[in-house]
Amino acid sequence: MQKTEGGCSFLKLNKLYDLKHLSKLIQTEKDKKRTIVLANGCFDLIHVGHVRYLKEAAAKGDVLVVALNSDSSVKKLKGKGRPVLKEDERAEIIASFYFVDYVTIFVEKNVEHILLALKPQVHAKGSDYREDNVPEKDIVKSYGGKVAITGGSKIKSASELIQKIALNTNHE
Repeated sequence: MQKTEGGCSFLKLNKLYDLKHLSKLIQTEKDKKRTIVLANGCFDLIHVGHVRYLKEAAAKGDVLVVALNSDSSVKKLKGKGRPVLKEDERAEIIASFYFVDYVTIFVEKNVEHILLALKPQVHAKGSDYREDNVPEKDIVKSYGGKVAITGGSKIKSASELIQKIALNTNHE
């Protein structure tokens, strides 16, 4: 699918795939000599930091795949009350970005199995990481990929926004 901005509905965007189908699509993209970039996260409440992370990740290659933590995975990582938005809503939001080509949802705490299945040339992580502390760095290196830190300095976190909202709600 060509990257375009516009009024496409989520169904027309057709960007959400399970890993089995996505693997076939990514192989087709690789056969066309396209550089695949994988970014991942919870994306519970979308904020400017997320947009900058994903937009810069997309600029590292030709095809951006976003692996989205499932509801159960977010709950394990973030705790009680999370996620705020359900996985289908988060997937629809991420898929609506013109610079995102594919979205997949995963249940594990990390994306190791997705990296091994897709073997993207670039694994993009947000600026809350450094190349030396990316949990999946050894897996990426094992198949010849590289890690890229994208998105500039850490600006926001959904957890901080949720706390701020809760504080403001409690004071009124």
